[in-house]
Order: sequence, then C-alpha cells, then structure tokens
Amino acid sequence: MLNFEKKGNGKENLVLLHGFMENLSIWDDMEPHLSKDFTLIKIDLPGHGKSDILGEVHTMELMADEVKKVVDHEKLDKFHLLGHSMGGYTSLAFAEKFPENLKSLTLFFSTYFADDEEKKEQRIKSYRIIKDAFPHYVRAGIPNLFNQNERDVLEGKIEIALDIALSTNNLGALASVKGMVERTDKKHILENLEAKIVVIAGKHDNAVKTDKTINNLPDRTNIKSYILDCGHNGHWEKPGICAEIINTELLHHLPKKFLL
Repeated sequence: MLNFEKKGNGKENLVLLHGFMENLSIWDDMEPHLSKDFTLIKIDLPGHGKSDILGEVHTMELMADEVKKVVDHEKLDKFHLLGHSMGGYTSLAFAEKFPENLKSLTLFFSTYFADDEEKKEQRIKSYRIIKDAFPHYVRAGIPNLFNQNERDVLEGKIEIALDIALSTNNLGALASVKGMVERTDKKHILENLEAKIVVIAGKHDNAVKTDKTINNLPDRTNIKSYILDCGHNGHWEKPGICAEIINTELLHHLPKKFLL
C-alpha cells in the first residue's frame, strides 16, 4: 500500500495528493492554516516519497486505484479530495471510478484537459534525460514552476522544491511522465460529478494553461473557481490564501469571504 500520513482528528476527512516530483511533505506550509475541522490524509503517490514504483507506466487510473486502497484501509466512505498538478489528474481519475466516495473534488493548480500534442511531445522527449540525467532535468525545470516576478522572494521555497524533486526516484518520475502522456480529457467529469468542485489556479502558472482551464469550466452551480497571483505552486507561494479558500469552500458553516 502507498505510504501516507494522517494528521488531526476533525470530522471532515481531506485527502491530499501531491504533484509530479513531489511528496506528502509539500503540504507543510499550508497545514497550519487549514481548519481543525479537517483530518488530513496525505499520500505519497506511486514512485514518489516513500511509496514503491509499481510498473514502467503509472497511469492516472493506476494511481487512483492505489489511493482507493488507502481510503478503504482508513474506512473513509465520503471525503474531500484535493490534488496538486499530477495529483489533480489522479483525482479526476478517482472521481471517474469512485464518484460515490467524494464530498468534493479540488483541482489545485491542475487541469481537466489532456496534454495537447506539443505537450505530449515535450514529455516524450524528456524520457531519456529523466533516465540518464535526472538532476539536470530537475534543476532546469523546477524554478520555472514558480512566479517569475517573485523569484527572489521565493528562493527558499524553490530550494525546498528542488530538494524534494531530487529525492524522487528517477524511474518513478519516468513512470509518471509516461502515465501523464496517456491521460484523456476529463471535462465530462466536471459536467456530471454531483460533488462540489473547486478549481484553484495561478495567474503565472507555466505548467497549466490557466485561462483555458478556467474559461472552459462547465456552467454549474456546484463549481467554484479562483485565480491567484502566483505560479504553479500555491502551497508554497500562497499557503495562507489557498488554505482559506479550502476552509471556506469545503466547510459550509464558515463565513464566505472575497479572496484574491
């Protein structure tokens, strides 16, 4: 089973899925700002953190099945699911397979669109460098995921992200990239899921097409979206604001606030 950590004893269960070349420690900055009404279940996805590599290709569906084993182990029937980037893709696969388990689905700097052909080609070209020169791949890519206008302020956070990425098993990263290439469009999930849907995006996100993601959201009363003044990593760049949105949207008794 996947490695996971459980924190708190709130009545609402919030399952947190990290992104590519991350692990469950990415939530450390946001955690103190999250409501005590949550019990947090933080999971290391396959080939990341302390979780094993499960094959040459980690599809989003495979990862969703492994997440299901964790929530079943914890006897969670209905819970909130939040995924960052690749964790969001996994969350969408989970919502497709197990919609009855979800109270809410939060796409956290992620998208429901499949890769376009250019993005797929970029990923395929990265296979060899991930396998043979992983540290170079990490150091070239990670800093670009942060708001370029605040690189000096975010230097410490970028170093944390680099350390986590460099600690990732390169073959686990490779299996995940191959799985992301195979992703299909999941807009139909957002059109049909009965659970609440929250989309939190970054104005300066170089990994996700924020405008396309937000502008094409289905017009449904159960979908709420936010665009923040940050890059791809709101958990490090704007942890307090991100947590406040999550608290407000997922816990209905809290007062509504206008957030920017």
